[in-house]
Amino acid sequence: MMWKFEIPATARTPAVTFDFAENHLKLTGESYPEDVTEFYKPIFEALDTYLGKLGKGSCRFDIELIYLNSSSAKAVMMLMDKLDAAAANGALIEVFWYYDREDDTMQELGEEFGEDLVNAKFHLEKMAE
Repeated sequence: MMWKFEIPATARTPAVTFDFAENHLKLTGESYPEDVTEFYKPIFEALDTYLGKLGKGSCRFDIELIYLNSSSAKAVMMLMDKLDAAAANGALIEVFWYYDREDDTMQELGEEFGEDLVNAKFHLEKMAE
């Protein structure tokens, strides 16, 4: 199994840092790729492979997005669904949604995502200044 899966940030896509050895996954930056499906497909595949082997283990997923468009929001929701399913199967999953303290929209979006998680633990956090 690969121990790390990384995609560097661009002006339109977030940095993806999945450190599987440390069970710490991270999305940071902005997400409005021209083709959301093409961008997120390898991320979904890497996450599926990892979660399939996680079993009853634990994982932390940090989301520090400054901006995401509606198509990216759907992709992030799909990521959350995968994490919640793994938690339903016995994994300890913690999702940390970081938002800029000045950004009510991202705070509210985080709250909505958190409400949809049934089995994973959700934390809404202000970004450090």
